[in-house]
Amino acid sequence: MSDASGEGGPEALATDGGAQRRLAAMRRLGRVAALAGFAAAIWLVWRDNPGAVLSLLRAAGAGLVLAGLVHVLPMAANAKDWQTIILAAGRPSLGRMIHLVWIRESVNSLLPVARIGGEIVSYRILRRWGLDAPIAVGSLVADMQLTLISQLMFTLVGIGFLLSHSASGALKLAGELAWGVVALAPVLLLFALVQHANPFERLTRLLNRVTSGQLTALVGKSAQIDESIKAIWRQRGVVLRYLFLWQTLQNFATSLEIWVALRFLGAHVGLLEAFVIESLIQAVSSAAFFIPGGLGVQEGAFMLIGTTLGLGPSTSLALAGARRIRDLIIFVPGLVAWQVAESSATAAARGGA
Repeated sequence: MSDASGEGGPEALATDGGAQRRLAAMRRLGRVAALAGFAAAIWLVWRDNPGAVLSLLRAAGAGLVLAGLVHVLPMAANAKDWQTIILAAGRPSLGRMIHLVWIRESVNSLLPVARIGGEIVSYRILRRWGLDAPIAVGSLVADMQLTLISQLMFTLVGIGFLLSHSASGALKLAGELAWGVVALAPVLLLFALVQHANPFERLTRLLNRVTSGQLTALVGKSAQIDESIKAIWRQRGVVLRYLFLWQTLQNFATSLEIWVALRFLGAHVGLLEAFVIESLIQAVSSAAFFIPGGLGVQEGAFMLIGTTLGLGPSTSLALAGARRIRDLIIFVPGLVAWQVAESSATAAARGGA
């Protein structure tokens, strides 16, 4: 993490042969999972009524494109909450942060990177923008921690709604999701405990001993990262606004995306039901982080949750299709934007040399 190009940072760890082999194995696993998920998604549509699903999508038409474009709103809210925890004088503008969130979501959603590749790409971009390595890594780690806490609260709201509408199917689904939330509780407790344990410094010191002192230069950087994360958590007002203002706006904006899509699909549900669907879909998609785009898992979740809330199977699968249209019109261009940014950075580095 020594220079603005990102050399010596997390991505540089991939230069040794063992790390390259592990990354290659991860990519192969991601491709296999993606193929299996794609086959499962096709099977779900085929076993229901593919003609009905396609008819709903055709009738909705350009309305689903509009619903997909609504995703710009939650990206803007996410960009704002991430910007607020970058405690540095030279933190990026909101426009730059929206661009960064766009690229991060695109990488994490469409590529076999186990939902962490977007963070590595974000780190590289933040470094090129001149942000110090400890500040960049600290903001990324804190953003991941706070997002997980927010998502847990978001999911609890969805479970509470299902429990209050305690038909047998809703009660069973709510119970299964509740057990999943209980399983995540120790993770949140761990977050609280490690804030004062200097985990990055301790791990780097351990690796430094194992490598006979070859990582001495990184020990100081790791201690700075720990201090950067602690500094964010000490800003209680910033943390509370992140969780209860910006993340709430982000969750409602993603629910609006679901609500608009359902309107064009002919299902007139309330914004609260759309909020519940989105909260539970997010929980399932996060659990299936190892499958690129949650292929198959996301379609199954839409069908299960949608039918539990009274939507027909065809409408639920068409809603899953609307989410894939969103991926095409938002995230595919995001991957292109990432490649353009990388090419520009490479050209600038060569020009400077």
